[in-house]
Amino acid sequence: RRRRDDRETSGILRRATDRLLEHEMELLKRHYMRGGVMALNLCVIAMMVSAVTSFVTPSTTSVITGGVLAESRSYTKSDVTSLSATVDAQAESQKSTFKFDNYNKPIVLLGLSSEGNELQRLALSLSASLVGNNPQQMQSAVETLERSQGALLVAEEEDDDGDDNNAAESKASDEQQVAGISLSAVGLDEEGPFVLDAGLIGELIREKTLSLTSGVVVLDFNHPAFHNKEYEVDLIRALSSVAKQLYEEVGLLSVYVNVQPDDSDSGMSDKAKERKEMIEKDVLIPFSDYEICVKNEGTAEDSSWGNIEWELQRMIGRALLTPPVVGGTGTNSADLMMGLNTFFLSLSFPHVEDASPYIEQMCQDVDSMEYRVDLLQAAKDYLAKASGDDDSCDDKDPRFDILYQQQRLRFMCRPNAQRAPALPFAGSGIIDDALPIVYTVRTAHQAGTWPDDEEGIKHMFDLLELGLRSGAEVLDVESAWDAKLTDKLMKRAKDRHTSLILGSHHVVGEEISMDKAIELYRQCRMDGRAHGAKVVLSINGNDNDEDQLAYKASIAAAKMDKPEIPNIGLILGEDGSYSRIINPRFTPVTHETLPFKAAPGQLTAAEIMAGRLLTGQVPTERYAILGHNIAYSVSPQMQGGAFAAVKLPHTYSRADVETVEEFIEGPIWNDDNFGGCSVTIPHKTNIIPHVDVLTDAAKEIGSVNTVIVKKDKKGTRVLIGDNTDWKGIYNPLQRRIGDDIKSGSYALILGGGGTARAAAYAASKLGLNRIYYNRTPEKAQDLANEFGGSVASSLSDDADTKDSLGAILAESQGNIQVVISTLPAAAEFELPEWILSNELPIVFDVNYKPYNTALLLQTTAKGCDVVRGSEMLWEQGVGQFELWTGRTAPYGVMKKVVLENCLPSESD
Repeated sequence: RRRRDDRETSGILRRATDRLLEHEMELLKRHYMRGGVMALNLCVIAMMVSAVTSFVTPSTTSVITGGVLAESRSYTKSDVTSLSATVDAQAESQKSTFKFDNYNKPIVLLGLSSEGNELQRLALSLSASLVGNNPQQMQSAVETLERSQGALLVAEEEDDDGDDNNAAESKASDEQQVAGISLSAVGLDEEGPFVLDAGLIGELIREKTLSLTSGVVVLDFNHPAFHNKEYEVDLIRALSSVAKQLYEEVGLLSVYVNVQPDDSDSGMSDKAKERKEMIEKDVLIPFSDYEICVKNEGTAEDSSWGNIEWELQRMIGRALLTPPVVGGTGTNSADLMMGLNTFFLSLSFPHVEDASPYIEQMCQDVDSMEYRVDLLQAAKDYLAKASGDDDSCDDKDPRFDILYQQQRLRFMCRPNAQRAPALPFAGSGIIDDALPIVYTVRTAHQAGTWPDDEEGIKHMFDLLELGLRSGAEVLDVESAWDAKLTDKLMKRAKDRHTSLILGSHHVVGEEISMDKAIELYRQCRMDGRAHGAKVVLSINGNDNDEDQLAYKASIAAAKMDKPEIPNIGLILGEDGSYSRIINPRFTPVTHETLPFKAAPGQLTAAEIMAGRLLTGQVPTERYAILGHNIAYSVSPQMQGGAFAAVKLPHTYSRADVETVEEFIEGPIWNDDNFGGCSVTIPHKTNIIPHVDVLTDAAKEIGSVNTVIVKKDKKGTRVLIGDNTDWKGIYNPLQRRIGDDIKSGSYALILGGGGTARAAAYAASKLGLNRIYYNRTPEKAQDLANEFGGSVASSLSDDADTKDSLGAILAESQGNIQVVISTLPAAAEFELPEWILSNELPIVFDVNYKPYNTALLLQTTAKGCDVVRGSEMLWEQGVGQFELWTGRTAPYGVMKKVVLENCLPSESD
């Protein structure tokens, strides 16, 4: 909001605002239907008369941009270059740092659409996926926007054939659903084009009217408003200013949707292509952190558009991860991604499509794919175009091609990504089919092909930044180059991205000492900023176990610096094959189906695992589930399937015993290769005296559901008792409610046993207040005493009845946000109707058989978001697997096995 003393300018602004307000009711009445689905597009935010908007006045040749009256000009390259440079200069002087963990603001998509309307469609699909494709929640967001000071939702008309229109009219008479919400920063009505003021958007965000789930902001520089040449330059200026402010001042996560159709009939005009070329380097790239590439998918009649939508969701999921911590554990940690017995496959094709015949089989044996940028033909084109040496590259965009081919690699891997880890997504979503990418630009003197002269290194860092923009899971950064360029890259990676940094160094053609090798590992820590270190050495012979040099140096280096990070040590060439067997983490491999190896001496993952088995490096370990009357348990199928998916030779069985002592005295517990066990009822507390160490979670919850076996420095077995039950409750709820817990939000916990204790612990970690209800009040009181909270004497809504649920909520002015039932399914418990009459809570039932309990049937019929015990089962099982194996779990495999055993049959 800006005050203007100039009367003429103020008058124009007042008339502009009046015109917006006059159209508000009329525009709200426009609802264009397609298939019964209302696609909503926020084209205008109406505002108070005192508010200033960037606005094109159609009756004159003037434009108000950020409160400044500017004369309209004809469209010339120099004008656009000048205005873009001005915006870029302002950006450099006002840069701020924003991180995206705990992010609760809208996503921004900017770029230029073709006739496929790519930005609008991506915004609609992304906004829907951010709320779990929940029409009720989207409708609620629409209503919130309509009630806000200025939200004006305009339905977007879409052309279609007569049959579809008839179907739409028929469907519309029954029900209208919001498919997604696109918030357009530029619009066009019968009086002319207009652009929103970024300051007002920021104010609506601060007021919580706009959030991550209330729509996606679109800055389309090829909106129909740009088709009027009279206003084109000023629209570019105004929308560029909005892009800058949203990115730098409001701190929105911005994605450049780079649309580049590869045929002349694509629907993107030459004028639009020229506009894109002029603003890309100065606006579209600087004011975004991520970039997704689209060719003809937006206009194609096949299923390829679905991959583009999926890639955007993957990218946003990646961007919103908690940033990785050097030496950290858990989600997005190098400790798991570069974990024990993990492998990445080095691709060496000049075109990614050349790998397509081998992808399916390769994905079965590896955990990541290495995208070797320096080996691509597109990389050669990039260099040629950058140097201006090759006129044949003038009509190519190798930068786009490098990004697009990486997407193609992801799409090819997607149907076969059985070893992919979980990627949390907003709402209840998990992306479990994104095989991680290791993004590498290897220089000529470090066993690669990229030129390492001064100009080549500069371009290498440009391409590494491109890797960050692509949302690569791992970025390989050579540690030997320009300190300023390295610092700039590492700072950007830390401030605005979530990629893991793998510091690397290759010594080619000479043998070095142990001391020098240790120093290289320390160098690859990149001043404490790398999450993993990789050193590859050369040897002149192998008479005295020289092939173990890198491995021994990695162990020695790990003891010298804290925190400890994964160290990867290899020897080049055929003499170094054994180094790949003894390297325990994140080993580069080839595959038996490939026509050639990426490097001499590379082995397949199968060959390495066979060598580790023969040498005892990976023994066949025994695991089990300990409990009684556990014939129903799905854990053996789930954990056994996970071991098989990652090619670990372990076994998992049932140990059905009446007492813990029977198991402690039995063959599994006393086997030298005992790896650990799951623990279920009735032994979760009775196992505690038999473990050596309890984790904090197990101590506070007072029960153990996981036993892990470790070895101390002397090789003595150490038994660790942990609890992952709480994570099985916490993870699904955290994805649904996020970190924005309002005061007065309660979790109603039903039951008083061991799982209720895990539920109380999880609820406290989520920041929810707790209310306990159990038919034995003393057990509920015990929970309140240990975990904090209140005990409800009844579930009545009578505020006058002492200690009733209604009275507790009335006194605290609170509401039930989550219900967690740990009651047995046989109890056939249902909630009182009054709890489901206002704001619907998330309902969590820990039972995984039957799939539909009485509580779940009741609450799903009311429209509640529910979490089933099957989800808790695989979530806590994933936690157990990762604790046992020290590597990422094959999330999709474990989920699939559980559902196959829990979903009701057709007869049921």
